Amino acid sequence: MSIPLLSEPESELEETKAPASDTFSRRTFVQAAGVLSAAATVGLPELAIAETPHTVAPQMADLILDINGTPHTISLDTRTSLLDALREHLDLTGSKKGCDHGQCGACTVLLDGRRVNSCLTLAAAAAGAKITTIEGLAQDDTLHPVQAAFLEHDGFQCGYCTPGQICSAVALLDEQKKGELSRVSFETGKTSNPSLTDDEIRERMSGNICRCGAYPNIVAAVRAAAGVQA
Repeated sequence: MSIPLLSEPESELEETKAPASDTFSRRTFVQAAGVLSAAATVGLPELAIAETPHTVAPQMADLILDINGTPHTISLDTRTSLLDALREHLDLTGSKKGCDHGQCGACTVLLDGRRVNSCLTLAAAAAGAKITTIEGLAQDDTLHPVQAAFLEHDGFQCGYCTPGQICSAVALLDEQKKGELSRVSFETGKTSNPSLTDDEIRERMSGNICRCGAYPNIVAAVRAAAGVQA
């Protein structure tokens, strides 16, 4: 009868105990696999690349902008907005920078007679068009009828939005004369040469915000410029 060298519990423990080198290998493998899996999940390599700072040299372009009947030749970064070109490069500061997101209408100018938000219009895209700003509406010392109406009906308070309001109103009157329709035209069913009611004016001027709340006077000014009685 042989005598066991180890007691029974010690023998079982010895049998279940893995070699030190084997335990290290499995643990290392699990840890490495976890790190690699997490990196693949969150895209760490791509994130690191995206955060790497880099600069792109501006692409310049020579443009001819026809503004208020005068051609202007300027060299601009192709990313320059029409508003910045007017204000920062040509010193035509009548067009105002309000929200700079095309929501307030303070920067409204006319492009071939149609109103646009100059903050959302690339200067390069305006090349070849006839651009009209608030500075180009008056003829010498004679105000445009819309400008005169705004003065007569006190259609401004602080005046910051006024250039955009007036440019927008000038285009509005032209659109109405051409029979172009608004949402109100369809809602009222008056789609055949709709008259310029106050509701029509409010709807057609809704892209221009007046933070002073001079809306009643603005509507009155547009109505007067259109020759419409209240």
